[in-house]
Amino acid sequence: MTGIKKKLLSMVAPDLEKIEVALKDNLTPHLDLVKETAGHLMFAGGKRLRPLLIVLSARICGHEDAFLTKFASIFEFLHTATLLHDDVIDGASVRRGKPVAHSVYGAPVTVLTGDFLLARALNIAAESESMRIIKVVSGMTEEISQGEIQQLIKKGDVSFSEEEYMDVIRRKTGVLIQGACKTGAILANASAAAEEALTSYGDHLGLVFQIADDILDYTADTKELGKTVGADLREGKLTLPVIHTLREASPADRSRMEAIVANADFTKDEFDILLGLLDQYGGIDYAKNIAAAHVREAKAKLEMFAPSEARKTLEMIADYALHRRA
Repeated sequence: MTGIKKKLLSMVAPDLEKIEVALKDNLTPHLDLVKETAGHLMFAGGKRLRPLLIVLSARICGHEDAFLTKFASIFEFLHTATLLHDDVIDGASVRRGKPVAHSVYGAPVTVLTGDFLLARALNIAAESESMRIIKVVSGMTEEISQGEIQQLIKKGDVSFSEEEYMDVIRRKTGVLIQGACKTGAILANASAAAEEALTSYGDHLGLVFQIADDILDYTADTKELGKTVGADLREGKLTLPVIHTLREASPADRSRMEAIVANADFTKDEFDILLGLLDQYGGIDYAKNIAAAHVREAKAKLEMFAPSEARKTLEMIADYALHRRA
């Protein structure tokens, strides 16, 4: 682990322990098969970033109560549901270093388990008895679905623009991270200014996490990443390093890239050619610079809060989001 990851984990260890207990206590399906299918992914080493952000966002606003960790489980349920559905749609084979759920339990059970997790999240949200909370959580599920459909429509489309890419990742990934920060502030009865600052922090952080994830698809190895390297490209997903390189490449190099993108069964040699072009045209560096700018924006949004352990942790999470290796 990097130094920042070790330090961060030591700071949030008590919160992570409570979140882990809340996930197990609040899953509560009627069927063991649903629990087993959900647990196959949920308890396979996720970061628990989203529930942690709820706790920290409420804490920076001076709020702590027993309901927070139960409510926080909503966001891990939603995140797990999206991953279960994603892996079926994408035909993925590995997630978090183990076989995907649908390869073990079948696609129908996996999809329905994802549906259960969505419903369970909404059920817990209703316990808040806050229409604002319910609207945020239900709105997130709508946005995630639209982001998935938008990405599916653009599968393998080499005209996919940076603007379209940013819109998709805001809907698919950013909305859960932003929503976690926003609902933490709402539960804390924070001021409008504090809620806006945390919501904006979450927006920038969500973009950083997804861009960093997309960079790792070209820079990590399978063991580090927990899924097959190059999987995004094989699934027809054009991400920021590729989008930038396609935009900057010479006509000849762009044609070579388009041929590789069009072939889901590209060879290792072809993937190496693509990596060389990403390096030549600065695709990886461009994506890193965009992500780094969002890290700075995220941390700037926290400046309105007095120095505290919660603020320091949120700042460290922004740094970790960019520099993590998996």
